[in-house]
Amino acid sequence: MPYEQLKLSNQLCFPVYTASRLITREYQPYLSRLNLTYPQYLVMMVLWENDSITVSEITTKLLLNTNTITPLLKRMEMNGIIHRSRSQSDERQVLIKLTEKGKALEEKAAQIPLELLKNLENENISMPKLVDLRDVLNELIQYLQAKNETLMLEGD
Repeated sequence: MPYEQLKLSNQLCFPVYTASRLITREYQPYLSRLNLTYPQYLVMMVLWENDSITVSEITTKLLLNTNTITPLLKRMEMNGIIHRSRSQSDERQVLIKLTEKGKALEEKAAQIPLELLKNLENENISMPKLVDLRDVLNELIQYLQAKNETLMLEGD
């Protein structure tokens, strides 16, 4: 192959993408007990941290677009775990609030992160390595976010 840099095994994006898909798959048995999809679980984690926030705050925290999150929130409301309402101060904003059913899921979900990490740990990958990986990925995400924000500002 004339271009070594084009080998799949030399890419950063492929292992990150593949690991993300496979880890998401690992969550499925845990989340199916809660009747949640992985994206819904992410929304719930945001709401368990800060209940009664706007859709735009959720999209910012999850790095998602409004058109991605809106159908998800509608399904969650139909399942009775959140309530959507217009903001009293600004009708353009939609507030998302946990229902009692949504709040009750928090206790059931509390063990999922640790159980998942224990499930990923093996003779080659220790808990400290997994924590280090998370920290490095968070640093990469912060760098890329800042870079993209700078590019967007320069484009104005």
